[in-house]
Parts: sequence; structure tokens; C-alpha cells
Amino acid sequence: MPPPPWHYSGQMLTIEYLTDPTAVAELLPPPLSPAPEDPGAVAVIWADWQSCSDSFEELLDPVRAQYVETFVVVRCQYHGETYSRCVSIWVDRDYAMVRGHHQGYPKKLGELYLTRPVSVGVAGPRLEPGGRFGATCSAYGRRLIEATFTITGTSPTAGFVNGHPMLHHRVFPAIESDGTDAMHELVTMRGVDVEVGPCYRGDATITLYDAPTEELTRLAPLEMIGGYWQEVGTSWRAGTTLERTLPAPVPPT
Repeated sequence: MPPPPWHYSGQMLTIEYLTDPTAVAELLPPPLSPAPEDPGAVAVIWADWQSCSDSFEELLDPVRAQYVETFVVVRCQYHGETYSRCVSIWVDRDYAMVRGHHQGYPKKLGELYLTRPVSVGVAGPRLEPGGRFGATCSAYGRRLIEATFTITGTSPTAGFVNGHPMLHHRVFPAIESDGTDAMHELVTMRGVDVEVGPCYRGDATITLYDAPTEELTRLAPLEMIGGYWQEVGTSWRAGTTLERTLPAPVPPT
């Protein structure tokens, strides 16, 4: 991976709903706690990205620049402040997965698809009321999530669940496999130089499926909030360490 900054431009479909707040609380290790308002709010987001480093050379070799990801976001509170937290995420390129691990995203490989809008022809929805989108997320040969979205109008924002700085853990177990960690950090970050296009809201459906290696159905929707589509550009330069648990000293041999 080239070093930061990393630049991203793409299209994002966000679907928000309410689930059982206790299921969200299960995913928040101390010292995190549920958000005081709407603690059961969840956002499932598909992002069709083109990304590059400061050299922009990846744009001339687009296999190194283009990828899709699907991520599940909840909100939490830390020292009285509200943060967004990614609790599950899948990407379809290894470089995006490694880049995410550096940032604290729990990225795994998957197969992700999102309907793209069109401005000519009929093989896609227009960005106008009635435009219909579909989105899917699969991994290890199993369908995990599927969703639909139909535009009803415009919106000033793309929801509220993913609208805060991100709060992640970066954890790496010690090579001794003795239950200790070689790295254990709580970090926060957000994008810079953000640009957004018009935002469209609409009606949405979403279904989560059981799988042997996932716990998604614990976050099954109880009440739909809605969906949003928006074109987004942002850059990432660095994050901030909030807490660091130092590993135990290695005894001399």
C-alpha cells in the first residue's frame, strides 16, 4: 500500500433502520456505551469507490483503484461524545482490506454489487423520483444482505447514523498466542476535503441472512427509516489514538 493520504470518489447507497438496542450494545466493548438517542439505529452502506494515493498513478491502472464495499454502522458514546462505529464490512479488493485494517475497520473479502444510475439509455435508474436500485452483499458463497431503494425526492443529508467521526479498535494478538495483544488501541478518524453531490432519499427494503461465520441477523430490522443515495468525494490522512493498552513486557530468554 502507498502511504496516506488516500483519496476516494464514489457513489454511496445508505439504508437506515431500527433494530433491538440490546443487539447493538452487544457490539460495544467497554469503555463504549450505546448512543443516548435511538440506540438501536443501524446503517447499511454500499459504496462504489474509485480511490488513489497522492501520486494518482492508480487511476491509470484502474484495477488498483476501483472497488466496492458494504459496511454496517451503528452509533456509540465515548466520554460523552457520540461516534459512528463500523461493526461489519466486506470489500472486493485485497488492497482495500489491508488499508482498512490500518484504520481499524474489520474488513473481510466479499462480493458486493450496487445498481449504478445512468443519464443516457434505459439500462439503469435515473436520479429522479421513481429511480429503483438494488444492492447485494455475499461472502464465502453465501448471500448475506440484499436491499432495494426507490427514490422519492431529495434530502439535505444522507441519514444520521454514519454522520459522526468513526471510533474503531485496532487489535493484533501477540505471536505467543497467550491471550495478550501486541497492539490494542482505540482510535478515531474522519475524512477531510469532503465534497458531496445532491442527495436523494427514498423508500428502502433490506433483508439479512444467516451464515455460519456471521452474526448479522442479530441486527435484523424492526422498523425501516429509509434510504439515501449520494455521490461523495473525500480524503483520509491520519487518525488519532484515544487509548492505548500497552502489551506486557516480553521476559528475557
